[in-house]
Amino acid sequence: MTLDNDLLRRIAEALERLAPARPVQPDLDSAEAFVWRADIELLEPVASVNRIDIGLLKGIDYQADQLLENTRRFANGFPANNALLWGARGSGKSSLVKAMHARVNSDGGGRLLLVEIHREDVASLPRLLAFLRDSGRRTILFCDDLSFDDTSDTSYKSLKAVLEGGIEGRPTNVIFYATSNRRHLMPRDMIDNERSTAINPSEAVEEMVSLSDRFGLWLGFHNCDQETYFAMIAGYVAHYGLKISEEDWRAGAVEWSMTRGARSGRVAWQFIQELAGRLGQPLE
Repeated sequence: MTLDNDLLRRIAEALERLAPARPVQPDLDSAEAFVWRADIELLEPVASVNRIDIGLLKGIDYQADQLLENTRRFANGFPANNALLWGARGSGKSSLVKAMHARVNSDGGGRLLLVEIHREDVASLPRLLAFLRDSGRRTILFCDDLSFDDTSDTSYKSLKAVLEGGIEGRPTNVIFYATSNRRHLMPRDMIDNERSTAINPSEAVEEMVSLSDRFGLWLGFHNCDQETYFAMIAGYVAHYGLKISEEDWRAGAVEWSMTRGARSGRVAWQFIQELAGRLGQPLE
């Protein structure tokens, strides 16, 4: 039995009517930041980006200068590197990316987009990049807390190809910034396991760590000392106009850091929220 062309055409049209309509992408001029919703392949505008002023980020001056210079070159149409911000948790990695985006836009007329993609949606990167390439807008593609915990997760291989190794490569109007607690994006035991079970251990390790090599700019972040921790809190107190003297908040700040076992930007911000709550003052 053969089907004529007219019947095949009508079947195809019927299937198209049954299929859900593809979402219409928003105007990229409608916002300065978007979140990629991979399940429906839609860029969702972010009305207000959750970030702080770059001047409030203390103890990471070198990292801020490096990332700012790299981003300004990219925004101005010059070559720039993908960046990996790695290191201690709560040390200001993602805060720096968002604050730096705001600074570059305030200096350059707001022409740079920030698009966030979640770690679990990395496999959808080629479709997102195809849309961003066609848009022509210069875009920071941002993935927070990027890491791979299992050898069965092969999405890191597709990420490698997208960043530098594929036939198309990364679009010239897109740069990729990622944060991670791990320098090589994978736990040490995962790399060691590959070394112990592979026929050629050195080749196995090269395969596992070569993803981080796709980032031309590596910026390390570490826990801060006490004076830097105090400077963070003093900056927040002044910025938000909290009515308390430094003498009164210092002892509480030390106790707060000790109960959390670390001094970092995140711990400082959590202390400020606690302090503002006790004082009955909003953080606006």
